[in-house]
Amino acid sequence: MQDQIFHLQYAMDTFYFLVCGALVMWMAAGFAMLEAGLVRAKNTTEILTKNVALFAISCIMYLVCGYSIMYGGEWFLSGIQDVDVDATLSDFAGREGGFEGGSIYSGASDFFFQVVFVATAMSIVSGAVAERMKLWAFLAFAVVMTGFIYPMEGNWTWGGGSVFGMFSLGDLGFSDFAGSGIVHMAGAAAALAGVIVLGARKGKYGPNGEVRAIPGANLPLATLGTFILWLGWFGFNGGSVLKLGDISNANAVAMVFLNTNAAAAGGAIGALVLARILFGKADLTMLLNGALAGLVAITAEPSTPSALGATLIGVVGGLIVVVSILTLDKLKLDDPVGAISVHGVVGLWGLLAVPLTNDGATFGGQIAGALTIFVWVFVSSLVVWLAIKAIMGVRVTEEEEFEGVDLSECGMEAYPEFKK
Repeated sequence: MQDQIFHLQYAMDTFYFLVCGALVMWMAAGFAMLEAGLVRAKNTTEILTKNVALFAISCIMYLVCGYSIMYGGEWFLSGIQDVDVDATLSDFAGREGGFEGGSIYSGASDFFFQVVFVATAMSIVSGAVAERMKLWAFLAFAVVMTGFIYPMEGNWTWGGGSVFGMFSLGDLGFSDFAGSGIVHMAGAAAALAGVIVLGARKGKYGPNGEVRAIPGANLPLATLGTFILWLGWFGFNGGSVLKLGDISNANAVAMVFLNTNAAAAGGAIGALVLARILFGKADLTMLLNGALAGLVAITAEPSTPSALGATLIGVVGGLIVVVSILTLDKLKLDDPVGAISVHGVVGLWGLLAVPLTNDGATFGGQIAGALTIFVWVFVSSLVVWLAIKAIMGVRVTEEEEFEGVDLSECGMEAYPEFKK
């Protein structure tokens, strides 16, 4: 009878992990729709191609070496398919009541859940460099980002490794529950390096520093993408509890879902109100980015705040993202979808908010973790971007940019009936 209970808990936690991973995988569709809606019609096919290809590259590179670098073990997940049933049952039986302690689930389900996080980090990059980057230059960077750069900082954080053998972030009091810094700020740091190397889109900034709006082609699609991301985030944060098969963890999962939703709502309203104050109009793109900012902000710690606290964390994230988007434009850092602001600047806020509700984290540890992640990812990404630029170039020609990268990079248009 006891073995049957253990089998059930193992199956329940493994299945929950897989379902949450599938929800996070669905976020790839959200990023694709969001970015396709916020770029111009002539660049839609290329951005969709990037999003599908980067997901495939992420899955392959993390399988080949990324997971091994991040968590140890052999390349190509050697032996991860093998499950020692007797040893697993002994692990359960050695616990008080069989249920206490951390989660026990299939190693394959752990890989699946982790690999969709890698793809999320890489998806952040694609929107920031949209409309002027060569497709194959971007895909070359994706190979290095998902196979080496992200797994290295993941090893120092979730993998429990020491930073270049010098110090442990965990010992300093660093905590990032589901990846405000480890996933989102890392993706934004890589994106920032790419934007600096790439430069702004033609016509985005005037000779006197004025900022010219370049509206996206399909705001209904961008709105759909935001809601898909909002839905997928329940798997992103909820799955990071890592366990469902007992009362305390089931309650923790429910609280994480509640807080994730509350923060998104708070971020949306915060951005909407501030945009109304600044622009005199309701700005849909700011509203969408505000919701995503709330989600990013709560990702670092969705389990310990109250529902009100989570909402306020989201509100602050929504306010920050509006200010950040305007500031980056003043600095002539052209990010067509606001990815650096949403995932990077607000990701930092999410990390700094953790000690407000989690006694196990320290502000010093959070700052050390944020600096480690940002410096490593930004510097290593900058080196890779510059190397790619020297080898094959990173930017399409001015003529190709004017005509749209759909034709030059993919040979087809997303909206052939509506040429611009």
